[in-house]
Amino acid sequence: MATTFKRLGGDDIVSTRSLLHEAIPITGSIVSGTYIEGNTATSVKDYSHGMFQSVYDYAYLSSSANHIFDLTEGYASTSLLSGTSNVTQQDKKINLYTQMAQVLMGFDYTGSIQLFDEDGDISAGGNKLKECVFINFARLLTKDEIKRGTFSLEFGMSGAYASPFHNERITLADTDAATEFKVNSPAGEYGILYATNALGVELENPSTGAKAIKAGLLFYQAGVAVVTGALFQASSRGGLLSGSGNADELQYNLAGEVFDAVMTGSEITESCNDFRHRMYNMSFNNTTELNSTIYFCRGNNRDFNYSANPTYLTASKIRVKEGVTDPPISYITTIGLYSPDNELLATAKLSEPLKKDPTTELTLRVRLDY
Repeated sequence: MATTFKRLGGDDIVSTRSLLHEAIPITGSIVSGTYIEGNTATSVKDYSHGMFQSVYDYAYLSSSANHIFDLTEGYASTSLLSGTSNVTQQDKKINLYTQMAQVLMGFDYTGSIQLFDEDGDISAGGNKLKECVFINFARLLTKDEIKRGTFSLEFGMSGAYASPFHNERITLADTDAATEFKVNSPAGEYGILYATNALGVELENPSTGAKAIKAGLLFYQAGVAVVTGALFQASSRGGLLSGSGNADELQYNLAGEVFDAVMTGSEITESCNDFRHRMYNMSFNNTTELNSTIYFCRGNNRDFNYSANPTYLTASKIRVKEGVTDPPISYITTIGLYSPDNELLATAKLSEPLKKDPTTELTLRVRLDY
């Protein structure tokens, strides 16, 4: 009797998971708007709603363009900036912060939205990040997630807007995040971004004198970087830059305004332009999770020695047999995986036919990736 189907047992099926990583470098020349027509950066798309802008690696109207990330900003309703009069787009900036906090930080036990915290402490006692810039990376770049411990973002911190990278730069990185990361977010895992001096001396932490200062958060599965606005403020104003006043503080935009003035007096897209202008280089590794199921299809000596091909027989005789005493022979070319009700779900083709007769046994390994 010909054996056509064979049931797979628990020992015949194995599931595995592999993580594939790809290095993603993003140069500042692309981010700042390399492709320009007139005075317009065509690789940066602004919208009529004015709530964020999208950055591409090429002129966004081109079919060759790839979406890199979206950029926006906002501050909490409890921020000191929210009490400033005549603030441009204040409702939108507060709503954007609230939306990002709701999605990335979630709610506390009272039902209130958690604010971003510099060390991931969701209690009321942590140091909250109330004025933030948000970088929302495209899935094309992050894939399933950003690999922990690989993120780096370098900023130019010179007080001169025209030459922001001259002798003063800092680096934001999720240092030690491979082992030290937070899991108390509804959006998945996240790490703390630490700012360090890359060139020149700009950072200051009078309380501890630490070289690495907490300056933001990075959400790995969500693909969102949250950068605190304090990174562009002098220590005398509660920021992270060395200096005792406006004269020593980073002049953030073309008009010479400091960061809080930009946050309150400029539209979101204008502030995003200023932020991009200071992005020197950025890089990280993405992660693609590859799940596999391996089926070991075993053909014992009595299995699959006959073919289901109707041409296998002629005049009720097996074509490959020359004598009555010759053993039956088949040539295996295809493996089919069936559902319990015998519906064909997948097929696997062999590179060449394999001879099968009662004197041989085969184990064929079929792998399905998803």
